[in-house]
Amino acid sequence: MRKISQPTNQKVQLVTSVPGPKSKELRLREDELIAPGLQGFALNSGIVVDVARGSTVTDVDGNTFLDVIGGIGVNGLGHSHPVFVEAINNQVKKASVGSFSSKARLELLERIKAHARSEDLHRVQLYSSGAEAVESALRLAKDYTGKWEFVSFWGAFHGKTQGVLSLMGSDFKNPYGPHSTGSHIVPYANCYRCPFKMKYESCGLFCAEFAKNQIKMSCSKGPAAIILEPMQGTAGNIIPPNDFLPAVKQIARDLGALLIVDEMITGFGRTGKWWGSEHSNVIPDIMTVGKQFGGGFPISALISTTQITSAKPWANPSGSSSSYGGNPLACASAAAAVKIIEEEGLVENARVVGEYFLKKLKVFEEKYSFIGNVRGQGLFLAIEMVKNKKDHEPLSKNICQKVFDECLKRGLLTMAYTHCFRIQPAMTIDEATVDNVCGILEEVFSLVERERWASPS
Repeated sequence: MRKISQPTNQKVQLVTSVPGPKSKELRLREDELIAPGLQGFALNSGIVVDVARGSTVTDVDGNTFLDVIGGIGVNGLGHSHPVFVEAINNQVKKASVGSFSSKARLELLERIKAHARSEDLHRVQLYSSGAEAVESALRLAKDYTGKWEFVSFWGAFHGKTQGVLSLMGSDFKNPYGPHSTGSHIVPYANCYRCPFKMKYESCGLFCAEFAKNQIKMSCSKGPAAIILEPMQGTAGNIIPPNDFLPAVKQIARDLGALLIVDEMITGFGRTGKWWGSEHSNVIPDIMTVGKQFGGGFPISALISTTQITSAKPWANPSGSSSSYGGNPLACASAAAAVKIIEEEGLVENARVVGEYFLKKLKVFEEKYSFIGNVRGQGLFLAIEMVKNKKDHEPLSKNICQKVFDECLKRGLLTMAYTHCFRIQPAMTIDEATVDNVCGILEEVFSLVERERWASPS
């Protein structure tokens, strides 16, 4: 049963051009002080946020936008959920800093255990960022196995710190070499853009067989762990076939490696199940989680078994700790977020509204010549924009930017400035708000369909 505390049927309300004069003034002042490199959608929009609630953001000029970026998976509860706000206010009055035990931390740990992938997978260590948790998972795997090599996948994103950067499956990392030795990257099951030009299911999951052979040929002692996202986020909200994760787990077992599943963006209900790995019934050795389980507060975690987390020196006092990890304020925030997800049925809402959203978006595949693929699992959705549906060549950047700009002009905040347009709204979004979002997308796509060939490519 869904009993969501956030507003429904949320709509755009624009009172100035976008960005408005107050936003422009404040952005000019900020741009003189802040270092470059902020997230693309924030830079491209030019707006300055004043207040936000549910699936809307209102800027300092009084313009209210619909938000389907959702903090790139962080904003699972919707903006400023009233129960979440109250929990933070209550805790900050009492205690906010330190690694001592607290009632808030115990509540969080018990709530996480209630949704464990298995009875054994319930030992938790807390951190403040996704990369920090993944780095810890790599150290733990080294300590437990006595090995030092790792395998990740094309398209992978596990953070931007040096250890996990070496396992990033894109050319983003190229300027930052030399990378950590023993890092191996193999193809992910991205069926729309299969690197082997095969078709699922006739391929026999060739990518997994290729990965197994590649690992055997390139590793020395064999990997300490294979790490992957059950569904890839930064690569474009890629959803592999359900038999891919089991195949990867079997490879890990055959090689004596641990399986680390990075559930940062897929965990805590976004895909319509508590965990992305549930869709393929795979139980990992180590999970890393974050984003929406903090409700917007920066907190992440590593989850594993008693046996694995007993490995030393990771298990020594201060061996796996973090200055901010597990502090009372972070834990109260995350405990409140998980409680809201439970009590308001947000996992089921993600499934139901996600299916509704996907059905409406799927219509665009047939209606528009440049919409090559629409996919989704729960409220983890994507639209691939292409020049040609036959060869899947990505739509040019300038036309993608046009899609973003036209959406922004109509009050819709998106990540449509790249050909792989990712959509991950708040898990509190309702069908009526989805209708309002799709109405704007349809208007913009129709405009681009008429004009795109006149644009330089």
